Amino acid sequence: MKSSNVLKALTAASILGLGALMSQTALAQEGKTVKIAKGQPVVVGTMHVLSGSDAALGVDVLRGVKVAVSDIGGKLLGHPIKLLEEDDGCNAEGGQTVATKIAANQQVVVSLGSACSSATRPAAPILYKAGVPVIATAASSPVLTAPDRAADYTWLTRVVYNDLWAGREVANWATKVLGFKKFATIHDGSAYAEKLVRVFQENVKKQGGEIVSDEAVAPSDTDLRPVLTKIATSKPEMIYAPNFVGVTSYAIRQKKEIAGLEKVRFIGSDAALGAQLLEAAGKDVIGFQITSTALEAEAQGKGYKAMKEKYKTMFGEYPIQGFHGNGYDAFMMFADAFKKVAKSEGGATTVNTKALRDAIIATKNHQGVTGTLTCDQYGDCGVYKFAVYEFTNQDPKSIDIGKNPKRVYPDKF
Repeated sequence: MKSSNVLKALTAASILGLGALMSQTALAQEGKTVKIAKGQPVVVGTMHVLSGSDAALGVDVLRGVKVAVSDIGGKLLGHPIKLLEEDDGCNAEGGQTVATKIAANQQVVVSLGSACSSATRPAAPILYKAGVPVIATAASSPVLTAPDRAADYTWLTRVVYNDLWAGREVANWATKVLGFKKFATIHDGSAYAEKLVRVFQENVKKQGGEIVSDEAVAPSDTDLRPVLTKIATSKPEMIYAPNFVGVTSYAIRQKKEIAGLEKVRFIGSDAALGAQLLEAAGKDVIGFQITSTALEAEAQGKGYKAMKEKYKTMFGEYPIQGFHGNGYDAFMMFADAFKKVAKSEGGATTVNTKALRDAIIATKNHQGVTGTLTCDQYGDCGVYKFAVYEFTNQDPKSIDIGKNPKRVYPDKF
């Protein structure tokens, strides 16, 4: 009898487990239907890094989202908009935790973010299984929209550029414009930095260049002197290190202590752009260069100047990082899709999230503040115009993209 009872219990548990799996599959294939009663909010999940050394990145994006919400009057189809503001810490653990929390809220119709690929990679499958579309705001790792990506990434689109584009353009600039042949690289193991470095290396080799040193550090490393000393022995002409604020700031300061690196060009990326880098690196940040998509108003869409001024009005300062426009465009792209597929009657609104996802990825010629956005079949919707910026002032309050850092390449667009 005891064995029979155990067998029955195991069978019941197996059936429940299978039922849960089938339910998740149904959500991913058919979406969930969200009913929003009259007077109740449209709930939008957001996940960005809001604390730590890279907080400026996430705060800047979230502020862009809030400007967009304000620009449409704070309502969608008569419903107030409620943002769930979650801090993913720009890491895998945070992405998993936050995505699980957002997925558990049955009223969430979309999730905006993350700004970090490391958080987005574990988050996207969780939200997919919960039937929640994702619009990544600044997560640029190629794996997220790769043609051979797993099915549980197919509900993800993004309004930021793909690092396949960025890595190629950095390599072309370094070899064809600067004329360098020998390169060293440093990445911090993040999904963003490591993949970007690999794309850069691949394209450098295509241009006849040589990778003389390929180094990895941890995001928490504070003493980079051993790595920099090793790099010095390989005698590169340029070090490409597209890391976040922590690793970048230590490398900037400590590079000047290493014999043999005095004249070596040191290049970072827009992952480290912002006031926090100036605070961490101090006077050594002056002359440091980063690669990015072009960020000045003249390189953006027609609505960018007004958006930038409203940002200052709402938050008391001009943008503190370079991805606020992506946050704005992510929300507006969602809002346009929501209005196309949601059905309202008597003040209540119903939306199917599969239909919403399909409408988002079908976006064509969306006139965003970052430019004209058109999504391809894999979810890449962003705009990319390669540029190089150089810091001219160490004062964190002097951040004004186009002035500090100023654009040093190309001369014009």
